[in-house]
Amino acid sequence: MLRREGRGTVPVRRFKKPSVEDNVVVKLMERQLAPTARRRLPAVLKQQRFGNFKLLGEFDTHDPDVSDVKLSFLRRRSKVAEIVTAKDIIFALTNQGICAAFNRDTMRRICFMNVQPDEVIRSLFFNKTNRSLITVSVFRADNFSSLRCRSTPLDYIRRGQAASGFPLFESESLSYPGFVEFDDVNSKVLTFSATDSVYKVWDLVNYQHLFTLQDETICEIKISPGIMLVIHNMTKNHSFIPLRILSIETGEVLKSFSHMIHRSKRVEFIEQFNEKLLIKQEAENLQIVDVETSRHIEVPQTQFATPSAFIFLYDSQKFLTFRGQAVDVWDFKGERVSSFSDSQLGVENNTNSIFITSQQDIILSYCGSRGGGVGSIKIAEVLTGKTVAAIAPPEASAGAGPADPMLIDALSEVTALYFNEERNEIVSGTASGKLHVWTC
Repeated sequence: MLRREGRGTVPVRRFKKPSVEDNVVVKLMERQLAPTARRRLPAVLKQQRFGNFKLLGEFDTHDPDVSDVKLSFLRRRSKVAEIVTAKDIIFALTNQGICAAFNRDTMRRICFMNVQPDEVIRSLFFNKTNRSLITVSVFRADNFSSLRCRSTPLDYIRRGQAASGFPLFESESLSYPGFVEFDDVNSKVLTFSATDSVYKVWDLVNYQHLFTLQDETICEIKISPGIMLVIHNMTKNHSFIPLRILSIETGEVLKSFSHMIHRSKRVEFIEQFNEKLLIKQEAENLQIVDVETSRHIEVPQTQFATPSAFIFLYDSQKFLTFRGQAVDVWDFKGERVSSFSDSQLGVENNTNSIFITSQQDIILSYCGSRGGGVGSIKIAEVLTGKTVAAIAPPEASAGAGPADPMLIDALSEVTALYFNEERNEIVSGTASGKLHVWTC
């Protein structure tokens, strides 16, 4: 499942090892939006802010002549899977595992973040607390079996010194099914060492170890502001799921309880949003449980189909669901607040092609055309689904010249999207490995 982030937006990300047979980047990413208390923009100002984007320029992540890469598949052109911006630097990660850093001011490539010739970068995390980029990688040397993390300060990257970073969590065995999860909301890191079933929580500021959880009955951990939901294996009679809520700062148990389930039906998901639990079993209604009062609401399965991903909106007390190409907004009364009926995602379940602003009031998404081909970038209000603006190719008209080829290329098969709120710029990536910068 996914809780996406505030990318402006993504605070929690979990990275697991790809299958040995597949060298393409595989990731399970969770995004969850931090609470804010900012004022919403009036409609007129939204139109002024988002209504006049123009294509500024283009970057290319592909360089077949790069000398310090020895794996043949890393030399192939590949789609952009993830985009991160940090001040004046734009990072683009391709589906094959190459990460390129570009200088937005000079519009030139700075360097590649792959510092070993057999390194495949799985994902990126910008650590705002110490202004560094964390890369999560696997390597051919150990058959891509273990995750390794490295932190590189932005100042080094600006000078092209990607190799000057330092390794993180070297004491941990992060081979499959081990993982590392970065929590931007609480400034914490969660690691799981599968060899000894040990979970550890670390400080994101200085990477100091805070506390350890070692319990073979733990099957999953969910993180929310200030707390962790620990989900244990079902009881022997398969009638209950034991749950604990812990302090994210100390590991202290704040509450222990069990939730009754149907013995013969698979649990499709358990998600946490502050004091609310969302629990869904196969062919059953969605249950929204208040863990403080034990009250629960049921949403008929005919109204709530199991989504592929969630984004929680802490400021407005709502959540988004993604299923196929559809996006819906729900409240915790179990009611659908809005649907983005005119904004079908260009790629099914691709939450990298959406972005939610830090105020949680605007969503940017790439929407494919009904007949395929060139799509558009839609900018809409989160709570109403109303389109504020769109970046689309110009309508053909009599006597008009041919459309700008770069513009057509920029809006064809967009696979990743990022909105730099400081600069009020959009960065999009395509299936061809190109990056495009849009500015007002």
